[in-house]
Amino acid sequence: MNVLVIDIGGSNIKILATGQPERIKIPSGKDFTPEEMIPLVKEASKDWKYDRISIGFPGVVKQGKIVANPVNMGEGWKGYDFEAAFGCPVKIINDAAMQALGSYEGGKLLFMGFGTGLGTALVFEELILPMEGGHLPFKQGTFETHVGNDALKKLGKKRWKELVYQSISHFRRCFQPDHIVLGGGNSKLLDEIPEDCSLGSNKNAFTGGFRLWEKSYKF
Repeated sequence: MNVLVIDIGGSNIKILATGQPERIKIPSGKDFTPEEMIPLVKEASKDWKYDRISIGFPGVVKQGKIVANPVNMGEGWKGYDFEAAFGCPVKIINDAAMQALGSYEGGKLLFMGFGTGLGTALVFEELILPMEGGHLPFKQGTFETHVGNDALKKLGKKRWKELVYQSISHFRRCFQPDHIVLGGGNSKLLDEIPEDCSLGSNKNAFTGGFRLWEKSYKF
């Protein structure tokens, strides 16, 4: 079994296949569409062998289908037939959930990804529960509006970090996880890692994509 993992982001698409030593980055952007992505991925992976695909998508996925276009990208993602486009079986999962699965080592895991927005997911045994926790109300807005990339630029690192720590505390009390993994590019800006937390790695998204085909996960 050879799997191609596609991690879709608002700035870059990152791909990696079974047995390959290095991932490949493909620029995306706010107007990026699946019709643009398919030929770019095929060209970038033309020397790789794969017979199935995992896609981590930055938005709402239900029963393996994208149900809404992403906020930070173009149109056409909702309902797009990736299996027909690639000609092989495809599993689609929320990108935070895919990284959470790749980070999982047992118990109840909460993943919080601090990047463009706030990605959240829970993993417990073979259940993967994607969440839109960043859209929950927080102060005069949502968690995402206070800890996303725009907030970091607007408020500065000091205030942004205070709000991140507050967010972690709220989510810990609500979901009672055994462990919290802090992912996303901005999590590396934190000076101190709270109790029962650890920094994740973007590489875990690929681990999660490979794991999707190893068991019958529910997500």
